[in-house]
Amino acid sequence: MTIDYHNIITLEPGKRSGKPCIRGLRITVYDVLSWLAEGMSREEIIEDFPELTSDDITACLLFAADRERHLVTISAS
Repeated sequence: MTIDYHNIITLEPGKRSGKPCIRGLRITVYDVLSWLAEGMSREEIIEDFPELTSDDITACLLFAADRERHLVTISAS
């Protein structure tokens, strides 16, 4: 089953300075990616933030991958 992050990641101008959040919560994609980068497991994140699900974490990863895919690459001449 493929998760459609568009149904999970929300953007609201007045919430967390308009950063991408999870389902309208005040938890940003950046927060989740930072916790993963620091070595937290999905289970630890969900234990600390029970309002999150494993699908929410996957949606953050998919969002970041999609955003990276759309970045412009500058090459040296």
